[in-house]
Amino acid sequence: MAHSDTLAPSTSLLVDAAAYLAIPAATRVHAQLAITLTDHSYQPRVDDLESDWVAHVAVPAFKLYRQQRGGAAIDAFCSIGTGSGLDVLSAVEILGANRVALTDVHWDVVAAASGNIARNHLQPLTIQADYGDLLAPLRRFGARYDVIYENLPNVPLANPEELALDRKSSSYVPPRTEALPELVKRQMLDLHYLALLQSREFLAPGGAVLSCLGARMPLEVFLRLGELAGCRSSFLTYTWKVQGDPGEVIRDHAASQAKGFGPFHFYRAEVLKKTFAAVKPEESGARALEIEQELLPKRLDAASAFAAFQKGEKIGHTVAMLQSVL
Repeated sequence: MAHSDTLAPSTSLLVDAAAYLAIPAATRVHAQLAITLTDHSYQPRVDDLESDWVAHVAVPAFKLYRQQRGGAAIDAFCSIGTGSGLDVLSAVEILGANRVALTDVHWDVVAAASGNIARNHLQPLTIQADYGDLLAPLRRFGARYDVIYENLPNVPLANPEELALDRKSSSYVPPRTEALPELVKRQMLDLHYLALLQSREFLAPGGAVLSCLGARMPLEVFLRLGELAGCRSSFLTYTWKVQGDPGEVIRDHAASQAKGFGPFHFYRAEVLKKTFAAVKPEESGARALEIEQELLPKRLDAASAFAAFQKGEKIGHTVAMLQSVL
């Protein structure tokens, strides 16, 4: 992953591993995770775990995935669009991975995340990392992975040059040139669809792709997404989170909705908290469609959600962890 520029870290964090992973104690990573971020890195919400994608959504899904394997560890884990690398460290601890791979679109994000993983693991670990588009940077390793995890962005950028300047790599999507199904384009699922297509080249036999999807659209869309990509998909978990960067993200979803995308759905955070309070993670995936129907009368479209946010209301959305096999 050679690059001539100097890596200029902008932020350093100390993360309590046990609290972040909701476990008694970490055994495969350091108890205190020393995390470095660059200007392009997506900021983990370590002080507000209900807003954090890894701690609130990915970690419970990883725990359930291992539980469904009878407690058996996996060998190899891959993260597309890693950001800080906390998703990879979570997989090392929760899934027991011994070989990990990571990509992101900015070289400095991958360099920082690789450093975060290297300095925080306790067990022997092979790290395969490079920057670029989706899984393509990993081709040079010629490897396959038991779990491919992705939490990719949705909101399209009008100008792809913005991605190289000041946009967070995990917030926006540059325009794609590939032919995409109309459903995929309308619901802004471009990268999720392409990641599923590419996974055929990288997924180990018996492995799974875990797609972390902000469910701002009907759940049936995600099942159809898997079908269109030639996969058999189901919901591993279904949960909710507070919308991060609401002023920007909800606003941009409302703007995209006005252009004919979506529609996109949000909820008042207190509604989601109450609805999911009695839902156990291990039953949430099987009950996802039922829970969605229960929430139906209370959803807000993107424009209404943005108006509610501007009035000071806390806005959230549901999240589905889609498990896809070839």
